[in-house]
Amino acid sequence: MSDDIHPFHIAIPDPDVEDLHERLSRTRRPNALPGVGWERGVPADYLEQLLAYWRDDYDWRAHERQLNAFAQYVTTIDGQPIHFLHVRSPEPDALPLLVTHGYPSSVVEFTHVIGPLSDPRAHGGDPADAFHLVLPSVPGFGFSSQLREPGWHWHGPRGRGSS
Repeated sequence: MSDDIHPFHIAIPDPDVEDLHERLSRTRRPNALPGVGWERGVPADYLEQLLAYWRDDYDWRAHERQLNAFAQYVTTIDGQPIHFLHVRSPEPDALPLLVTHGYPSSVVEFTHVIGPLSDPRAHGGDPADAFHLVLPSVPGFGFSSQLREPGWHWHGPRGRGSS
């Protein structure tokens, strides 16, 4: 593996998207337990709504275009392939800012703030507040690959099931 930085463009083949829709259509759902909400897992009615959304309403191509509007790259860090967005500000003196998502999540949660952070002038803000942005996809999420070896950990708040 190389630590070179390579451009990345999202282009999921149509058969892969169609396969996802087919698998979602074939998902076997558990029967709902009367009077039980989230204590025993995902409620059946919520799961049905979620499956229907991903199968029927989610527009993969629109979201693919949205992400492809940003410069994306892949590189290898400590042997782990990492995907990231790199958005340079039009302001030459902008500060670099690393923006990382939580667990579980993805860089998608930041798409609405990329413009105001990198180009505040275009969004009614002060150009002195501009940032050059790097938004990595945490390993195992988005277009970063699954973890290749042990040693990478997410440590959440103590006392809530994390180690």
